[in-house]
Amino acid sequence: MDQLTDPLAGLDEVPWGSLHHAYGPAVDVPDQLRALRSTEAAVRRRALAELSGNIYHQGTRWGASCHVVPFLVALADDPDTPDRATVADLLRSVVVGDRRDDELPFDPRRTFAAAEGITDEDAALVERHLEAEDLFEHDEAAELADNVAVRWEADAFHAGARHTDRYVRWLTDPDPLLAGYAAELLAWFAPDEAALVGLITLPDDEARAATRASANLALAHFPVDSEPIDACLREMLSANAAVVRVTAAVGLAYRLGDQLPDLALDVLTEARSVDFDADVPGWDRSVRGFVALALHRLGLG
Repeated sequence: MDQLTDPLAGLDEVPWGSLHHAYGPAVDVPDQLRALRSTEAAVRRRALAELSGNIYHQGTRWGASCHVVPFLVALADDPDTPDRATVADLLRSVVVGDRRDDELPFDPRRTFAAAEGITDEDAALVERHLEAEDLFEHDEAAELADNVAVRWEADAFHAGARHTDRYVRWLTDPDPLLAGYAAELLAWFAPDEAALVGLITLPDDEARAATRASANLALAHFPVDSEPIDACLREMLSANAAVVRVTAAVGLAYRLGDQLPDLALDVLTEARSVDFDADVPGWDRSVRGFVALALHRLGLG
């Protein structure tokens, strides 16, 4: 592959030996990233499991984690990468962690406040004692450990925030799973104009119903007073796909509260009465759960 288009260009320029993951120096990370391009599914599965265990071990990020982010983005962005949605799912884990929608809208400054003042030297000190398995025998390192972990989370999040233009591009990808993941991922970052336009203008045709539903939920959580968002969600109340209509009604309930249009309330109450449910790509909570939360916000739960 031409170097200009190789998603792993620059991989060997990263000083992996001086970066750490859950099991020590991150010298095995380059080969694991390369293996995600393998033509053999078993090789890709093994590499994904090993990489996830290294850089997202039991939900913890490490010093190497943020350095993996741009390569995961590039791999998911390249149509020649197999299992792109799976790569994007790992990317989401590294960037956002195990956070759920009840932390939206997300405030990184507040969430990562404990990382302020943590230096590279502090992180290196903690890494050394983690690798030596004697962290709690050294008071200075032990006292720093929790805040260093927050620093690693923050670094991974901010690394992911640099690529929102790619996530916007994935919204129209032919793979509905990748597109749905992209919409959910965009919900975690301060919305820029490109993200808003991408989420608002996404069609609601049958092939994109799941992605449109994910976009509706992302728009529901944006902390902006935006008539274009509200107008989009109102329009989606008349969509052919039930999952699009219901998630649009959820979005409007989140955004408008007691100013909710009657049609949106009708959609929500009907969804509850028929016990409507569906899973939307990228979101851990089912649509039934979102309906219950929306009605609770309206005092009807």
